[in-house]
Amino acid sequence: MHKHEQTIRRYFDACNEADFDKLVSCFTPDAVHYFPAGLPEIPWRGAETIAAKWVWCVDTLGSQWTIEKVLVSHDSDEAVIEWTHWKSKLGTALRGDEWYVFDKASGLIKEIRAYYAAPADKEARINELVEFDYPGRGYHLEPR
Repeated sequence: MHKHEQTIRRYFDACNEADFDKLVSCFTPDAVHYFPAGLPEIPWRGAETIAAKWVWCVDTLGSQWTIEKVLVSHDSDEAVIEWTHWKSKLGTALRGDEWYVFDKASGLIKEIRAYYAAPADKEARINELVEFDYPGRGYHLEPR
């Protein structure tokens, strides 16, 4: 198993265990977790913030996560996964993908970009991740 997949699986184990210290140990201190619009207080910035938010989800929503697929890049420190977020206390689940960027030196997660399998926000001009630097990353801002 590739080292990045091992880190992702360790992260998901830590999420499911609601293990704050184990969660923190998966991230660079300045890691960022981006989300689509609709959640409060996003993006989550910093390893401790990310860990605290997932512990809250387990305690409050009965959250558990499963990894469905993992793809690791052969030529960069990136990976993408498909997951399911089970919210047992609400009787619902959410499916989605996440794009991971790893710190080259430490191998820790420095960025996650979450994408949900959900309806688009009809009020938004462009449905995209909140506060993600699309122009700075070279993304198209208009159709070709």
